Amino acid sequence: MALNKECVTSIIAKFGKNEKDTGAAEVQIALLTERINQLTGHCKQFKKDKSGQRGLLILVGQRRRMLKYIQRTNLEGYRKLIKELGLRK
Repeated sequence: MALNKECVTSIIAKFGKNEKDTGAAEVQIALLTERINQLTGHCKQFKKDKSGQRGLLILVGQRRRMLKYIQRTNLEGYRKLIKELGLRK
């Protein structure tokens, strides 16, 4: 279920200011989105995995809180981020 190193480094390079910028909210939201997408596929395949579903809901809540923070502090960055990640269709 965890993200592989190549995927993480590509996300950090795309959304961070540099390759060491893992703490930026945009990078964390992009990483959470990737994990949510993987876990969604897992939950569709294994419908009785209730702990997986609970983990998915926890990740969605974390991402929602971080998106609210970005929206409050940097509205243009928020709009750009949701457009790149394909959220809020």
